Order: sequence, then C-alpha cells, then structure tokens
Amino acid sequence: MTDTRFAGRTAFITGAAGDIGRTTAVRLAECGASVVLADVSEGVDETTQLCRDAGATDPVAIRFDVTDEHAVQQAFDDLVEAHVVPDLLFNNAGYQGLFCNVADYEADDFRRVLDINVTGVFNVLKSFSNALIAAGRPGAIVNTASMAHGGAPNMAAYSASKAAVIALTKTSAKDLADKSIRVNSVSPAFIGPGAMWDRQVQLQAETSSQYFSDDPDEVAQQMIGAVPLRRYGSLEEVADAVLFLLSDAASYITAFDIEISGGAV
Repeated sequence: MTDTRFAGRTAFITGAAGDIGRTTAVRLAECGASVVLADVSEGVDETTQLCRDAGATDPVAIRFDVTDEHAVQQAFDDLVEAHVVPDLLFNNAGYQGLFCNVADYEADDFRRVLDINVTGVFNVLKSFSNALIAAGRPGAIVNTASMAHGGAPNMAAYSASKAAVIALTKTSAKDLADKSIRVNSVSPAFIGPGAMWDRQVQLQAETSSQYFSDDPDEVAQQMIGAVPLRRYGSLEEVADAVLFLLSDAASYITAFDIEISGGAV
C-alpha cells in the first residue's frame, strides 16, 4: 500500500545535501509531500533529482547560508510570493567542527559551530514560523540535535551546540503551542554508513585521548561497542523518527527529543 500520509503537505528541509537531510527529503517525497530543499552546497541539486524520482512534483531547490538571517528570510518571502507556505520543517543543517581537546579548541571554529548549529537553526525556525503564523496554519518542526548533547569527548563546540538545540526546541515548543505549531527534535548517535560516520571515526583516531585508539578500525569497534544494540543506526532509521514527529501520528507530542541511539547514552 502506498504511504500518502504527507499528501497535500509541503516540507522545508535544510541541510538537504547531507546524508540525513537527503534521505529524509526522499522519504517525505515518497510519502506524498511537496519538498523545498535548502543547502549551501550544490549537492542540493542531486537531492532535488532524487526527490523528483521518488514522486515529488516540482521540488524546489534553494541555496543559502542558514547563518545569514536576511538570506533565510528572503527565501521564505520568495516562497510566500509564489504562494508556497511550507507547513513542515526539518531543521537539519549543521557542522561538526574540529575534533580536539577543549584546551586546544580554536575560538573561531567554536563560534562557527554555534553560528551554524544554533543561530542557523533559530533563523530558519523563526522565518518558517512567521510565514506559517501569517497564513493562519498549523505545522510541525523537527530540529536535528545529537546524542553529543551529553558531552562527547573531543567535540566541545558540537556538544554545546546540540545541547542548545534541545533547549531551543523546548522553549520554541512552548512559545508556539498557541499557534498550533509543534516543535520536537531528534538526537542521532552513531549513524552510518556515510560521510559523517567516516569523518568522526577518522578524526577521533587522529585526536589523542584516553577514550579512543589511534587506529580508525579500532575506533569504529570502540564506538559500536558502546552501543547496546551493537551496531550503528541507519539513515533510514533517522528519517523514520523525523517522519513520525512531523506526522499527525505525533499530534500530541511537542517539546520532545527522540534519542536515536541504539540504547547508547
């Protein structure tokens, strides 16, 4: 049976050129959603074609930097002018930053991580919400946090930023509840295969610490060994959680974070 749970809905996805964003965008298209795909990179064009192949009619691709408040607002203004008001948001753009001991972390990169992962999430959430409120429509938002919110070694900026995303999610859910806009988040742990998994394994191996080996193969084993289910999660499993929170099946769920971690804490 064809899944049409998002028929008649329009989903806005940031970070749509990345592994998680792309997989989720395609799943939304498969389930009947119209999709607006945003990223700073040209990779968004590939996602657009994949969504078209999945059944999306006239998917829209937009390139902007989420840290640029005016560019974000202009993107939503242009959509409204074209009579497109997204009612679903997967607020997913992010940047892992450097891997190193906090004592060695570069302040400029720390600011960049927070700017993309926190201010960028805020910019998109604000513009999306205002467009939806002006249209008098309900909606749903899912922000991408991370299990790093608990404090991942060698990832000071990323961990801090994802803890902030969860706090922003909870406050936004309360602030937007009277507008019938639900706000939740997902916190993936080790997800693969893909560029983020490969990068994390390699960079943890290259960073001297008591927590990981200097051999990437051993690091991968150590990471998996910390997961009770003894495997990393799939991109599809992250997408499943996002689609659930965006759907009417989660109509009484807001201010909540789903940990997609295989039991890891």
